[in-house]
Amino acid sequence: MKTTLLRVWPLLLAMAADPTAAGAQPPAEIPPAPLPPAVESPPSATPLVDSIAALKTAINVAAPGDTITLKNGLYTTTAAITVKSRGTAAHPIIIAAESIGGVELGGAGGFNFVEPAEHIVVTGFNFTHAAGKNTIGEGTAGVRFTRNTFHCAGDGPYLAVTGDDAQIDHNDFGDKKTTGNLIAVAGTGSQVARRLWIHHNYFHDVAYPGPNGAEMIRFGLTALSQSTGAGLVEHNLFARCRGQNEFISNRSSGNTYRFNTFLDGPNSQFTLRHGHDCIIAGNIFLHTEGLRIFGDRHQVFSNYFEGNYIGVALGNGSVEVADGGALSGHDRPDDCVIAFNTFVDNRTHYQMSRRTPEALGATNPTFANNLLLGGGVAAKIEGPYVGAVWLGNLLWETASPGDLPANSYLKVDPLLAPGPDGLRRLQPGSPAIEAAPGSFPLVAFDLDGQPRPEKKTIGADEISTAPATARLLSPANVGPTAE
Repeated sequence: MKTTLLRVWPLLLAMAADPTAAGAQPPAEIPPAPLPPAVESPPSATPLVDSIAALKTAINVAAPGDTITLKNGLYTTTAAITVKSRGTAAHPIIIAAESIGGVELGGAGGFNFVEPAEHIVVTGFNFTHAAGKNTIGEGTAGVRFTRNTFHCAGDGPYLAVTGDDAQIDHNDFGDKKTTGNLIAVAGTGSQVARRLWIHHNYFHDVAYPGPNGAEMIRFGLTALSQSTGAGLVEHNLFARCRGQNEFISNRSSGNTYRFNTFLDGPNSQFTLRHGHDCIIAGNIFLHTEGLRIFGDRHQVFSNYFEGNYIGVALGNGSVEVADGGALSGHDRPDDCVIAFNTFVDNRTHYQMSRRTPEALGATNPTFANNLLLGGGVAAKIEGPYVGAVWLGNLLWETASPGDLPANSYLKVDPLLAPGPDGLRRLQPGSPAIEAAPGSFPLVAFDLDGQPRPEKKTIGADEISTAPATARLLSPANVGPTAE
């Protein structure tokens, strides 16, 4: 394996300098990722160093286009490796291990990027040092961590992000049993970090048994929740989050989460805890506690939920932030759309849980063109549910429709069968095909990233001959050595 990695390492270094390499660029019909395309770098310095002191010296004098390579081995730090160097978008500075995983960095500190650092790539490292020591700080721009392994020690986050335009891709974050997030996103003043791109990472095996504070990703903070991050979290695998109750806690506005796979977290949710205007699309939830929603104008479409405790839990609000309610409260969901999703064998497919003493419920929710198969109750609403739109749903062999209005669904066999990936997919002749009422222009792609035609199909999946750009993810599709 080591020989193979050494052979492909020059190609992977080239990919580290190119933010659109190795299939990272989203499909053309979807808005592009926030980082600009790379151009060829000019001839540059490529020193090979063999100590932390020499590494720091090389970083301090690095110029745009330079690659600094640390010789394979185990290194122990006594303090942070502070980085202030400045590359450019076209000619980033690359700080690389000699081979992927060939450098283990232990001890007291990792890489600490501080202003005015920009356009720096860190690639190939195995971080086993103290947690809380890899930081992309305030005032930085365009810092990238790619093809690294984070198995840090003790309390604190594995990677903290405050600067703008960071990219975190093809990394392994796992085996955490202490407090602290795998990735903790904050910001400056009242503004969350902007245009963060997190993709093709493997997040796994979080087993912190304590209270709040050990999400796989915490995107924002309560105080930053009304600011727009415009972040993109896509093509990541989240597996076995068994201590903390959240795979992801979204605490900012305007972020997109698409084409991620969530596996084997029976007590863990993806929670839109604070913020507004997020898109949750094309994700796969298998054997988790599903998706929970607070805040306004979220769009949830083309997702697949199978074998979860709850598929989608629409929150029962405790405050209305728009009217001056405390940011720390559970903001009433307003104008949220849950449409074109597939729900299979969930205990409850769609639910609003009760709240005491005061329940504000949700206003103007839309539940439309969803396909619900098997499992328990289709819909269970235990709070105020004002101005609701129920439309075009297809229901088959659930234990009960529950609170799903009789005029909002058809009870008919959708003709689903397991596909090659095991997910239940429509067969030719299904009554769901091209049967969805309404236009829903934002619903532009399905579970596989294939374009949705004007006449859409009920559920998460279109029958299409267009190339698939997303899939059910496994560890082979993500992490440091994935293509």
